[in-house]
Amino acid sequence: MTHTLSPTTEGRSFDAGRWQQRLDELRAAHHVPGASLAVVAGGQVHELATGVLHRGTGVAVTPDSVFLSGSIAKVYTATLIMRLASEGKLDLHAPVVEVLPEFATPDPGATRTITIRQLLSHTGGVTNDFNFDGGRGDDCLARYVEAARRVGLDCPPGTAISYGGLGYIVLGRIIETVTGLTWDQALKSLLFEPLGLERSVTLPEEALRFPVAMSHLGEPGTWPEPAPFWDAMPRSMGPAGRVIVSAGDMARFARMHLDGGLAPDGTRVLPAGAVAAMKHREADVPDKWTVSADGWGLGWTLYDWNGISGYGHDGAAIGQYAYLRVVPDANVAVALLTNGGAARLLYADLFRDLLAELAGVTMPAPFAPAPVPPAIDLEPLLGTYRREGVVITVSRNGDGEPHIRYEFVDDMADLSPPLEMDLEPVTETVFAASGAGPSFSEDYMPVVFATLTNGTRVCYVGMRATPKID
Repeated sequence: MTHTLSPTTEGRSFDAGRWQQRLDELRAAHHVPGASLAVVAGGQVHELATGVLHRGTGVAVTPDSVFLSGSIAKVYTATLIMRLASEGKLDLHAPVVEVLPEFATPDPGATRTITIRQLLSHTGGVTNDFNFDGGRGDDCLARYVEAARRVGLDCPPGTAISYGGLGYIVLGRIIETVTGLTWDQALKSLLFEPLGLERSVTLPEEALRFPVAMSHLGEPGTWPEPAPFWDAMPRSMGPAGRVIVSAGDMARFARMHLDGGLAPDGTRVLPAGAVAAMKHREADVPDKWTVSADGWGLGWTLYDWNGISGYGHDGAAIGQYAYLRVVPDANVAVALLTNGGAARLLYADLFRDLLAELAGVTMPAPFAPAPVPPAIDLEPLLGTYRREGVVITVSRNGDGEPHIRYEFVDDMADLSPPLEMDLEPVTETVFAASGAGPSFSEDYMPVVFATLTNGTRVCYVGMRATPKID
């Protein structure tokens, strides 16, 4: 069963019927239980839906259904920070400790220098895998920041990009300190309400007002089953990972950025200068494949599609995957929310066609090993890499070929069994790992080796920099 809301377009044409059929076909081909798609084109928001919210109940996805959007929440948090900065309430270049004295890391020197701007661009060195539960109270972010004082850095501030959720939770706490509101309340009053986003919430009890997508888990190539739980993420992770939203509302949020910070009624939500600053490239990305990134701005992932610039973000929760892409020159935005299956393959096939037709974008080919393997010197890459919650071991398999073991440890030890993957070379420092599952990459998971400006060797998996220790 499918549903569509499609206003009459002006300007660029969007054939809702044809794209509904394509969405239906791709969803079934890739064993995705349900998906919702919203497209900004011709100045309008078009909303399509397909499949079911829950394979156990068979309830259909509709355009007003809400999904977990995972890390796309970071863009909402970044937008709030930029609004406060534009109002003169924050200095992006200021050290975090000037606004949040309780912030600290085990490195006193780093603590004194990490700036708000660096947290926005993932260049502050803070880690991602610290899922501390601050409880359900309004003090959950304050408790998280206090606990995070003991968490080691991935790398020294300013030496590299390393994707970090911890930094965005610190940013959420900064929002609370400056506004006197909880992060949830600030998001609602400063973004959701001015933009008329009626199907955007942050707390599970709020989501129950709407048709909610259930998470699904399963083996690649099969229909997944409902997960044992909908979402295990604590409230304290919200600024980095939980906005519960319809695809249409996500597209309307993106349209505000396309419109230079204006709401549909002309209300100024964000100054045009702040909108532009969020898209300014703050850092290049060594791993250009995990989320198709070429660089990072102040919150946004940045893309270069053969000379056509874009921005967006990906998100993942337990069994749910979300994708947002914006092409400003074409005034186009596309949001896709899914609840399981080979969502990455659905995204790749659908967005490749959509963005080509609506914005003239040629997306890169799927990540894969080189047709002719390059000669590599594996010896400098062998050894152990460690960051908070993760140990990576690079070795040779029984045939002498490169192999990686990715293991969660410490507070993250129960998150997942270790991943054991063989590595196939793409370049001398980029490898394709098989066995991670198509929800994470189209066929292969990128593993990238780099050297930081301070000389430290690191291994990038999932955009996180893990330093070599042995």
